[in-house]
Amino acid sequence: MTKKSVCNAIALAGALAAATIPSIASDDNLLLLTGSYAPADADGINLYEFNQLTGQWRHVSGLKGISNPSFVIFNADGTKIYSVGEDEGMTSTVNTIVLDREQQTMALTDSRLTFAGSPCHLALSPGESHLITANYTGGSATIYALDSVGIPCGDPHIIRFSGNGPDTARQQQPHAHFVTFTPDKRSMWITDLGTDRIHTFPLRGGDSLVDSAAMRDVYIAPGAGPRHVEFHPSLKRAYIIDELDGKVNVIDTGNNMPRMVQRVTADSIGARGSGDIHISPDGRFLYASNRLQADGIAIFKVDAKTGLLAPAGYQPTAPHPRNFAITPNGRYLLVAARDADTIEIYAIDRQTGMLTATGQVISTHKPVCLKFFPSF
Repeated sequence: MTKKSVCNAIALAGALAAATIPSIASDDNLLLLTGSYAPADADGINLYEFNQLTGQWRHVSGLKGISNPSFVIFNADGTKIYSVGEDEGMTSTVNTIVLDREQQTMALTDSRLTFAGSPCHLALSPGESHLITANYTGGSATIYALDSVGIPCGDPHIIRFSGNGPDTARQQQPHAHFVTFTPDKRSMWITDLGTDRIHTFPLRGGDSLVDSAAMRDVYIAPGAGPRHVEFHPSLKRAYIIDELDGKVNVIDTGNNMPRMVQRVTADSIGARGSGDIHISPDGRFLYASNRLQADGIAIFKVDAKTGLLAPAGYQPTAPHPRNFAITPNGRYLLVAARDADTIEIYAIDRQTGMLTATGQVISTHKPVCLKFFPSF
């Protein structure tokens, strides 16, 4: 059996094992995982315990050893963490971290090159058979098959994009910014800020996971700079925040090919720094972050039948709200304010969607990613 065949077999076994993991019951005590722009000799990844009823928190542990661990995720059972190492050059990495839930400690166990610069986002495929990074300066996606214990194995499959956009300063080349999978687990989407496209791929399995030749593009407005994607929890709608033109795109995903149905403004002053986007767990409100000027969170009401958006309000935040997260019960929204070195905690009015600062903040170095996981 060849090395690639062995890796395929191991990855398949891993996917089957992941599929048997029982669902984890929701708990008021959550684990909050944070990524940051920190040097390798600092605690760039931190773990907190956060109570989603009271908003109280405590620091649990930190992890050194990764340069610029800007984006981090849990696996399905919360025993592993995956992180990018967002360096600009060919030293960029994707990393595997073992989480000891009993001791609440993290240990770096594997580090692989992405073979492309600035991996700024990563995701696990359905069944956790593959790990994918979106590489910003590399203009590409790196796909690693995972073995039965969730470690990358073999050589990666790299998808390289081409083209540019009309913004000669920000769109001289492709800039892959975000990778995700559709709720039906049939397609992989990658946002390309540099070419104003969403690259979509049908899943096929195997080491490469997708057939690059089968890629189809959803076109966003020229100069828009699509960045992050959020799917509605019950409607066939996807929401995409544009970094450059500050718009939120509403995409109908109910047909064979996704199509645009609405564009609304999140950044009304042209700061050209929109960042993250999330929807409330009940699907009633959408939030989008804006940076560089008038830093804050734009709030939209979501139509229960059509999924279309109506502006509802705006919440100023500390400087550079790059990423934010909503607790599973919809009670709190936490904002990673990179340039303030803080994570701000806001209470959500579940009737209006408006945010109120609690006055509670977590002080930490240049936070840029927040992820929740049930504690057990």
